[in-house]
Order: sequence, then C-alpha cells, then structure tokens
Amino acid sequence: MRFSIQLTRTTGRNLLPMDYQYYISAWIYKTIKLSNDEFARFLHDRGYGSDEGKLFKLFCFSRLEFGKPLLLPAEKLFQISAATLRLLISFDIPITASHFIEGIFKDQELYLGDKQHGLNLRVTTVELLPEPVFLETMRYRLLTPWVVSIKEDGKPQPVYLAADDERFSTMAARHLAEKHNLTHTETPAVRHEQIVVSRINGFKRSGFVISPGTPRETRVVGNLFEFTLTAPITIHQMAWNAGISEKSSMGFGMIETTKENNKQEN
Repeated sequence: MRFSIQLTRTTGRNLLPMDYQYYISAWIYKTIKLSNDEFARFLHDRGYGSDEGKLFKLFCFSRLEFGKPLLLPAEKLFQISAATLRLLISFDIPITASHFIEGIFKDQELYLGDKQHGLNLRVTTVELLPEPVFLETMRYRLLTPWVVSIKEDGKPQPVYLAADDERFSTMAARHLAEKHNLTHTETPAVRHEQIVVSRINGFKRSGFVISPGTPRETRVVGNLFEFTLTAPITIHQMAWNAGISEKSSMGFGMIETTKENNKQEN
C-alpha cells in the first residue's frame, strides 16, 4: 500500500543535503521501530507473521517533492523555498494495516538532514493512495533508480550495472524472484524465468551516497527508464509496494504505472 505524506517546514532552516535519502530511510526505520511491538502483534494476529526482516525491509519511498530549489553544488546542498514538501512511501503489508501506518506517521515532528544542514518538519497529512489493477504485463516508469549489482573477482566494491548491460535484465529477474520467495512464503514460489523485464526507451544513470558521514559511506548508482514487466501478479504487487530494486528501503526502485496501462484495461 502506498501513502502520500505532506510535510510542512516548521522553522526557517532551508538547506538540505543533496544526498538526503539516507535520512528519510533512517526516519522510516525509527518510526516503525518505535511502534514495532504493537504493529508486529497486529500483523501476526492476521497471519502475516512476525519476521522483523519483513517489517523493516519491505518498503520504498520517492524523492522529496519541494518545487524548484536553488542548487548549491559546491556545498552539495538544496536551498528550499517551498513551505510544504511531499513524499510517497509504500509498504508491502496487508491493506488492513493502513490505519496503523497513518497513525504512526501522522503529526510526527522530525529533523531531516545532517548535523550542519537540514529541515525541521511536521507531518500534516497521510493519505492512502489506490493500488493499480495489476495485469501480468504492465508498463512502469521508475521514480527512483533501479540498482542491479554484481560482485566481480578482484574488486572490493560491487559493480552497478547500466541498464544496457546484457546481464541487467537477467540479474534483475533473479533478484525479484529471490526477494519474493524469501518474503512471501505464503504464496507459490516464482522462478526467475517467469519474469521478463523489457526496457522501452533510453535510460539515465542516477544515484546518490548512502550512509553519508559514516564509515559505511558509499555511492550507489542505478538507472531511470520506462519498461514493461511480465510476471505473476504477486511480483507486480511486491514491486509496487516494496520497490523493484536492490536497496529499495534506502531510496531506490520506486515505480509508477504509465497511461499505457489504462489503454490495456480498456
């Protein structure tokens, strides 16, 4: 299920690090963790299970929407004039848990940023958005980059594949099948051969730094493009709600449907 969250600036602070996704991810984790006991009990009672890994990892989020900021590239900062910001967050959990999500985020006050620069915000509205009607073949647009990585001998860091790499689609399908089978044990397992990803147009390389200012700091690079996905319906639902990419809970792999899907339904 997907939510549109409106945030209002509460102070005059208006500088935000360009690599802000880490701070959003940390806020979501913290919010869930603070309510974990009650939330996990609710999910368990309804047959979803109590695996903490499911609860904490099956979500994704969009970029922040804050109009057109002033870019300060030397400082790697956005100067934001907008009074309100918008964020999309999706969770791959039962729709019956929607009121819990609304409750734990509504009216929250938070600081988004590092020790020097950031925004003081308050959550003013939490709106549940309708889920698409999924077909076996759907057309999507990436809102945040799709990351597919591989380990290569002799290289300490992962190699992040470009979307035109011949290995991209196969590795992406393998990841989706594995993610589904590990987290959706109540539904039939999916083989990666059942998943076909077809890029429609060109692509743009895009990424950002995760865990900035920590020993784990690293830059992760993915791809933005439109594509068709042919797969069992449960794969579409998971990709929509939990993200289609590796590292979805860090700000990668959120998708949206395109107008072409409406034509298919009609």
